[in-house]
Amino acid sequence: MPSPFALKYLQAYPPALQDQVRDLIAQGRLGDYLQKRYPQRHAIQSDKALYAFAQGLKNDHLRNAPPIDKVLFDNRLDLTHRALGLHTTVSRVQGGKLKAKKEIRVASLFKEAAPEFLSMIVVHELAHFKESDHNKAFYKLCEHMLPGYHQLEFDLRVYLTWRDMPGSATTD
Repeated sequence: MPSPFALKYLQAYPPALQDQVRDLIAQGRLGDYLQKRYPQRHAIQSDKALYAFAQGLKNDHLRNAPPIDKVLFDNRLDLTHRALGLHTTVSRVQGGKLKAKKEIRVASLFKEAAPEFLSMIVVHELAHFKESDHNKAFYKLCEHMLPGYHQLEFDLRVYLTWRDMPGSATTD
């Protein structure tokens, strides 16, 4: 049975996987599936705690990458702009020298998400410090930093699909 809306976050995945998600939707079990796989909510609610979390991951996996200057939850990042996280380099001239500051912004919707999803977004943005493109090396680095990265990325897309469904906890 086709779902009443397109699976816009899952369009790059094989039809068989999309059909499994459609079946869960048709049976009204998508939320239960996610709750069973990801029952926890993380405790990182402040920008300071998010910075410490990202810094810890960077120290564990990317010691030679440039330092992170700022990490924060951003209310302006949303799904309409297809941005769940953002990495930026802000360049400024100070005293005749060019200073580059690295920033990571994470969509505020992740304040209420499972810790695995927050980890996936932060790892994704940190990986951009080493690999700018979404290429094989980029995804290999993500998988190194967070084993099971690809499954988490898929499940995050399923979670976003569930969030968009009428009657989900976020659309009531």
